[in-house]
Amino acid sequence: MYSTYTVPHSSGPFYIVCDVTNTTIPVAIVNRLYQQVLDDVIEQGADCWDGDIPTEIQTDADSKKFDQQLASYKLAKERLEQYVLSVGREEVTESRPGPEQVWDEETEQMVDVMVDVITVTAIEPVDATVTRIIYPDDVLTEEVTEETIENPLITKDKAERAEAQAIVDATPQPVIDAS
Repeated sequence: MYSTYTVPHSSGPFYIVCDVTNTTIPVAIVNRLYQQVLDDVIEQGADCWDGDIPTEIQTDADSKKFDQQLASYKLAKERLEQYVLSVGREEVTESRPGPEQVWDEETEQMVDVMVDVITVTAIEPVDATVTRIIYPDDVLTEEVTEETIENPLITKDKAERAEAQAIVDATPQPVIDAS
């Protein structure tokens, strides 16, 4: 449990006292023990504090939580933007001016010859299933068998996408607005 020791005639805590470890912790954002205090406030709220959590410490904890949520949200959005392994990705081309120019008689000017450029390469979907060989405990009397299972790459892709979507769905609107 944490408490604060305030210097008389001061507006903020001088340092934090941890009853569990019998340590004093300065209120300094760069201090790793202070970061642990903020983590405890984020996880446990007022349950980890003797009395009211000082405003400065609660503000630092709220800021840290916001930053963590923002970083998690951005990573989750990036993960969801990646192509789905079971679907693959189509090639995308774009017309861009090439190095050659020709004379346009209507406008009486030189114009660029447009060329198609591949901006996103195609990626074939991975096989939906794979065959797994099952070796028996007793290879002398039992036969080796095969079974068809979902491709582990697809299974992993689905799990990562579900986890990323859960993070996006749980992100508070102010964090989304800040991204």
